[in-house]
Formats: sequence, structure tokens, C-alpha cells
Amino acid sequence: MLLAQHSGRIPGLFVVVKKNTFFTMPETVENKTNPELYLPHPGVRGMIVLNREAFKRTVVVPALKVKKEIVSSVLKSLKQSVLQRPSLKRVVEDPEDEDSRFVILDPHKIPEFSLGESEQQVLKQLSVHPEVSKYHLELTYENFKSEEILRAVLPEGQDVTSGFSRVGHIAHLNLRDHQLPYRHLIGQVIMDKNPGITCVVNKTSIIDSTYRNFEMEVLAGENNLVTKVKENNIAYELDFSKVYWNPRLSTEHGRIVELLKPGDVLFDVFAGIGPFAIPAARRKCRVFANDLNPESYTWLLHNCKLNKVDTKVKAFNMDGRDFLRGPVREELSKELPLLKEEQKTAFHIVMNLPALAVEFLDVFRHLLVGEPCSPAGLPTVHCYGFSKHSNPTRDIQERAEASLGTSLAGRCSTFLVRNVAPNKEMLCLSFQIPADVLYKRPCPDEAKPASKRLCTSQDSSEEKLLS
Repeated sequence: MLLAQHSGRIPGLFVVVKKNTFFTMPETVENKTNPELYLPHPGVRGMIVLNREAFKRTVVVPALKVKKEIVSSVLKSLKQSVLQRPSLKRVVEDPEDEDSRFVILDPHKIPEFSLGESEQQVLKQLSVHPEVSKYHLELTYENFKSEEILRAVLPEGQDVTSGFSRVGHIAHLNLRDHQLPYRHLIGQVIMDKNPGITCVVNKTSIIDSTYRNFEMEVLAGENNLVTKVKENNIAYELDFSKVYWNPRLSTEHGRIVELLKPGDVLFDVFAGIGPFAIPAARRKCRVFANDLNPESYTWLLHNCKLNKVDTKVKAFNMDGRDFLRGPVREELSKELPLLKEEQKTAFHIVMNLPALAVEFLDVFRHLLVGEPCSPAGLPTVHCYGFSKHSNPTRDIQERAEASLGTSLAGRCSTFLVRNVAPNKEMLCLSFQIPADVLYKRPCPDEAKPASKRLCTSQDSSEEKLLS
């Protein structure tokens, strides 16, 4: 055990250190101009194992002694000077006088422990003596915000951002390398300061492009990653360790669903657990939803039943290309020839796999055989992608054009979804599939009554050999 007297700017501080555990003796700070007056005890710097007692400190702050029956009037009259910190009481009892109370003032606004002329006049009208007292205010771990705690603990000059995504009872962090030695402390602080959070995890790998999940480490709380979330008034259940869920996409899910009308058809190529599919089904659309991840498919079925739309959603567990060439082509081949000019049915295809979706667009080349349908009936694609280009809008359009083999100039719109990282944007490119891309003209022989089968690429090759 090491016992050492702190030799810095705070006299009288003793720190006992044993196996990364911090203990501090009482400290009183009276500093009229210190902007860090409400920061935790400086002895917590470098703490790795959380010791809440070590954050205690006492500060001397200005206060007014007033009769308890006029406390409300004083607070109202001095609202610009009264302490406004949410975690601290503005009014405390006077241990020596039960009929009086101390009104705590903001030391940054009353730095000289004396009120201005206007405040003194207000107090005289209330029959309050304007003399400012010095009150010893004890600060504890509970009084500090999570950012203040982490800023006091982590090395000076390093980023202490404690932002996280909340997924039900789970807080999901993406810690940087310099924060990793403090990860368990950070996890405990996040859990302490956010009611309802009972599990804190940190992502330990990049998102796998195949199943869109990632490895994670539980930093604090219970090891329970099955959770329930609510988005746009719809409940979903999921295992966060096995499926993809991003609460930051709530607005985007809502934006796309708002484009749909009752009776429309939605093909969700990378459906996940259903944040596009389920609200679309509740909007009385016909929905075909697919995901390659077996876990996502299982939770998709579960959430369809949970929201009572299981009879309105046809779910598939297939590769995205197979889904487009199978169920999507079959449905479009059946529905589009029957579509009349006056019918209002719209077909939408959502491709929310931003790491790879643009590469799937080549599937639409001659996906259908026959005469093009009415231009109004051509399916609208909403394709998501990431871009690190200086002009992300042009970048995603050019990549989509390369996959489709045609220009989308004047035929598409791009929506900036969110900034994923510095110089990395997530975008949504929306466009109607051009008829010359989607349709392949039937072979001449196909019109003859003797031949009723479809012309295939194999047929064409055999004809060339025989000619």
C-alpha cells in the first residue's frame, strides 16, 4: 500500500492507491473564479476500477438565508442568479433554524459573494437581508454528469465522448483505442447515469457484410442481449448479438414508408427484422421481405406475428440476388402485364445494404421478358450506399449507372441519410428502373404458336451454332 500527499494545486489531498482503487480524504475548495468548480475530485485521474466514493468533494458556494415561506418568491426574483444545475438542490435546510432555508446561488454569476444593486433592491422589497453567506456544498458521484466523470478520469487532452446507441435496455458503444483500458469503468458510468440501461456493450469488430452483425464485449451489467425496441410506434424484439439494428435509421425508415400507399407492393431485399416491411404491411401494402441471415429471418417472422401482420408479409431466407431473380421477378411478371393505365398500384424495391447494395443493381438488367408495361408501373428502387467521395451524390449515381448499364441523369434523386464517420456518408438513391434496362424483348420464335417456352440464353447459343 502506498500513502502519498498530493503536491499539486489542491493542498491537504491524500490519495491511497492499492490495485487501481482510489480513496480520497475530504477536500474543500473555495475558488471564486475556477470554471471547473463542479468537476470531480482531481484524485480520480487514471482510475480504471470505478470507486464512487473517490469523487466526493466540497465546494464553497454563495447562498442566501431566507424564511421558508418566501423561498418561492426569492427563487422567482433571482432566477438569473440561482444555481441551475439539475443534479443539485437549489434550496437546502438550515440545520440551526428550522424556519429558514438556504437558497444556493450560482458561484459563476456571484463570483465575489456579493449581489449587485438591482438584486439587493429586490431582496429588500421581500424583507430579505442581502448579505451572501458561504455555504459548504458537498458534491458526490451522483451529482456529476457522465461526461464530467469521464473527463476527470481519462488522461487529459484525450477524447472522452460517451455517446452511445440505445437498443432497448442495451447501450452500444464504439470505443476508440485510447479508451479501451477504461472500458469497464465507462460502461458502468453509462449504466449508472442512464435509467433503464442494464447492459453496456462495445463493438469489437467491423460489421460483417454477409449477415450484418458484429462481435461485441459486454462491459457492464447483465449479459442479456435479447431486447425489445420501439420505433415509429411499432415494437420489435431481437437478439442484438445476432441481427442488425440501428436506432439512428428510424427517421429514414419512416421516410420511405410514408411514400407508400395502401395497395402498393414492397419488395424488401435486405429486410433485417422488418423495420421497412412491418410498417408497410400495417399501411395495407403487400410485402415481400427477404434476408440472408437465418437469425434475421427468424426474428422477422417473430415480429410479423408480434405486430399481427404475419398474413400480409411473405418472408424469405435467400440471397438477395436469388430473391430478385425468383420471387420478385415472378411477382412482377405476373402483375405488370395486368396493370392498367388508370390503376394506382406502385411497386417499390428497398435495398438497404449500404456496403454492397449498389453492386446488386445489375440484377435488374433484362430481369423481365416481354413488352414494357406502362411507365407509371415501372418499379421504384431505393438503393442505399456509403460514399467517401468528395461529391457523394455524384459518386453513388455513377456507381449505380455502372451496375445498371445506363444513365440515370434526370431520372433519379439522392437523399443524404446520415454521416456515418468523418468523410463517410450514407445515401439513398431512388429511381424508376428504366424500361430498356428492366425488359428484354422476346425472341422472334416465341411468337409462333408451336413454341410456348421462354427463350433462354442457351437457346440463342444453340441457334448460332446451327446457323
